[in-house]
Amino acid sequence: MRGDRSTSTSASASASLPEPSSGTAYRWVVLGIATFTQAAAAFFVQGVGALGLHLQRDLHLSTTQLGLLLSAAQLVPLIGLSAAGALLDRHSERWVVGAGACVVGAGLLVGSAAPGYASLLLVMLVVGAGYSTVQPGGSKSVAAWFAPSRRGLAMGIRQAGLPLGAALASASLPVLAEAYGLRSALVAGGLVALLGAGVFMAFHRRPPHGTTRTGGGPPIPLTTQLRERLRMLREPSMARIMLSGTSLISVQYGVGVLTVLHLHRTASVDADTAAVVLVAAQGAGVAGRICLAAWSDRATSGRYASVRACLVAVTAGTVALMTPLGHSPTAACVVFVGLGFFGLGWYGPWVAYVAESAPPGRTGFALGLAMSVNQIAIVLAPPALGLLIDLTHGFTPAWGVLSALTAAALVLTLDPRSPGHPGSDTQEHASRAQGRPQKYA
Repeated sequence: MRGDRSTSTSASASASLPEPSSGTAYRWVVLGIATFTQAAAAFFVQGVGALGLHLQRDLHLSTTQLGLLLSAAQLVPLIGLSAAGALLDRHSERWVVGAGACVVGAGLLVGSAAPGYASLLLVMLVVGAGYSTVQPGGSKSVAAWFAPSRRGLAMGIRQAGLPLGAALASASLPVLAEAYGLRSALVAGGLVALLGAGVFMAFHRRPPHGTTRTGGGPPIPLTTQLRERLRMLREPSMARIMLSGTSLISVQYGVGVLTVLHLHRTASVDADTAAVVLVAAQGAGVAGRICLAAWSDRATSGRYASVRACLVAVTAGTVALMTPLGHSPTAACVVFVGLGFFGLGWYGPWVAYVAESAPPGRTGFALGLAMSVNQIAIVLAPPALGLLIDLTHGFTPAWGVLSALTAAALVLTLDPRSPGHPGSDTQEHASRAQGRPQKYA
């Protein structure tokens, strides 16, 4: 492929790998490896919630400290995602994503030799640095191979890698930790991440039509990059992206870290059953990312309509957890599975919307920028929710904050005076139907 031969290193690596037989068949291979690498790189971090009781027991952690572990993994991507987006607009996704996944794997393997909470925090920082390239890189690869009319489904499948990795981690890491100790969980996470890196570097290809560019061109000065980021943040269509993204990602990480704890402490569900419910919620998230994204491909009201539906459902679910339903073992389990479908499923159509809103040639930049803003919520939400629970000795205030965030985002994006009103959804749908990306308004 020409796009992967812009340097001598890429050319030598490409020579031994099979070329895509057509511009359509190989896209499913790219989608498969992008999904697998996403699941592999996210495997350990997304399993922290399922390991919550083990971490609290073995390392004597508070709920706040448990939340800080997730925040540590997301701290470096605050800057790293934007940097990764810029790299992805200039270099092959194969090497940028592959190198990042290798950093995740190596960090976990090295960290397994250094026990203790402080060393685990450091490991999570390193993991976050590597993961910065995997999220926007895989999304950009898929966006390049699929036409706008099918991009939502493809993005949904690709983004299902995160809850898929979380479900597998929730099912396996607590068992490993119980049998062999917490170190074994880090080793398993490292090996899985390295496997994902190898698969992506071995099989990734650029599409024959070369929709993305790599290599050449003069470096963009840092001041220019900052001005571009600020200009893009001021664009009207970014309002709905930021409002919905930050509120829903807060719920996603809240569900990931609090499900087992809530069920065990509030609904009196035993630890093993609570872990199974978390696996079920994450499995529902896999289905949600695919189904909601497929719906967004066909929705006459535009792709963002499915994101708005998630805001409604998630608000209802978090409110339900504050009522007596949250204390009923059966009802609480059902609510968490529903939150898994909508509270994790929103990401597929949301990422497709971001990719299609990007200016030509700036898909990686736009994805990196949008995900960087989400990182602020990802870093703040887990420890803030944990601190709230530690201070109030209950989960109701935490669910109340999350429901308020999603309700506010819903109202603001429904306001006809805001840039997220339904009229622009129609314009986006028409733009997608013509097979061209919608630029920022």
